[in-house]
Amino acid sequence: MMNRILSILALMLCAGTAGAETYNVKDFGAKGDGCSIDSPAINAAIEKAAGEGGGTVVLGEGTYLSYSIHLRSGVTLRLEKNSTLKAAAPTATEGYDEAEPNDSHYQDFGHSHWHNSLIWGESLHDVTLEGEGLIDGTGVLTRWGPRRNDKGLPPANKALALKDCRRVTLRGLSFRECGHFALLLTGVDDLLIEDVTADTNRDGFDIDCCERVVVRNCRVNTVNDDAIVLKCSYALGREKPTEYVLIENCHVSGYDIGSLLDGTPTTKTEKAPDGDGPTGRIKLGTESNGGFRHVTIRDCTFNHCRGLALETVDGAEMSDIDVSNVTMNDICNSPIYIRLGDRMRAPEGFHASVIDGIRIRNVQVTDADARYACLIAGTEGHPVRGVSIENLSVTFQGGLTMDDYREQRGVNPFFIPEARKAGEPGEARYPEPSAHGIQPAWGFSISHAENIRLCRIRLETLRHDERPAFYLHKAKKVKRQKVKIRN
Repeated sequence: MMNRILSILALMLCAGTAGAETYNVKDFGAKGDGCSIDSPAINAAIEKAAGEGGGTVVLGEGTYLSYSIHLRSGVTLRLEKNSTLKAAAPTATEGYDEAEPNDSHYQDFGHSHWHNSLIWGESLHDVTLEGEGLIDGTGVLTRWGPRRNDKGLPPANKALALKDCRRVTLRGLSFRECGHFALLLTGVDDLLIEDVTADTNRDGFDIDCCERVVVRNCRVNTVNDDAIVLKCSYALGREKPTEYVLIENCHVSGYDIGSLLDGTPTTKTEKAPDGDGPTGRIKLGTESNGGFRHVTIRDCTFNHCRGLALETVDGAEMSDIDVSNVTMNDICNSPIYIRLGDRMRAPEGFHASVIDGIRIRNVQVTDADARYACLIAGTEGHPVRGVSIENLSVTFQGGLTMDDYREQRGVNPFFIPEARKAGEPGEARYPEPSAHGIQPAWGFSISHAENIRLCRIRLETLRHDERPAFYLHKAKKVKRQKVKIRN
């Protein structure tokens, strides 16, 4: 049923192009010379197109230095081959739009604002960004939020931000070094992201509180943060789920910044800012209030990055999640991390997090970190329920001892075997496999969970590991079938 709905969505978006009129930004005064500020001309062309019922605004070959660009309903922004929309450095008199007022008690600053961006739109419909061009924030777009530069002007901290929009298509573009987010899409329904490449310094695609979404044939490289991440934060001031999502045939990685776009991926950066290895993964969470439902991830690859992370820690329900046909190589933490936590960045009295209904199948992992195992972790009184993992093959690096596990006691502030209760220190920590410490097993560590099915599982180590392959703590009805272990 979901695939049929998503197919209809894709056809609808492909058919829903803007009006036939074309508006060349150079006719409105843009130079494209890499020196002049062209955002006034680009915005004038967009306003003209919108005022005439829609159309396509074209950036031809050239480099267009710009501050904030304002999208409008019914308008396509097309960057043609060999065109670059380049974020301009603020001066003493010019800069980007201010971040609009919004409550950021329940999510970080970056998730709470959209106007402080190179390109943004709010309450729009029928918007397309497409082409073979590049959106480049190198040296300008920053992760940092409300800080101003030495001229007192606000920075932009993302390349493209959309809030409360409908029928949006992003196709064919490339993004380089885009600050906090290449794409921040909040409350965007009927969304298609296709054939997009992002090689950026923090998050790639943040899809937050969005319904009916297709992400296909994309490449996202993000050594310092997540590549493709679904969230359901409280940024809209209300609960809104992220549901009916298809992510297919996408490739995520944690290579050095810019090296994917340059065509020669390199691995000199050993750690992300949180001290763990390269990020670059597909994740659900961390901001998680409105719910994750009816999500399909299939035919994707992970390279030189963290593994699949499915997290709800702020009161969201996670159900009907289907992951299949995934290949991972050179994975620096848990290949599979399923976490139900109790951080609860949410209004007082908010409902508890729930996981019930995850299916993972046909996954092959090579060269995985030895420390963290495949992790499934709930909390006291709030177990992870209804997880099925079948036809999984994982080769771990191995080589650890029980002393490696024992020696962290009293040092690591969160430790699964200590059976912390919801709300106690540790449960409120940011959910990462490394926060749980070295596990007492090298293959699977399952804590506070019920109705877990593991079928046709193959686990092996490249070097002998002293720890057992499985560790279960307060785990009920864990069914293991056709499990092969080689250590």
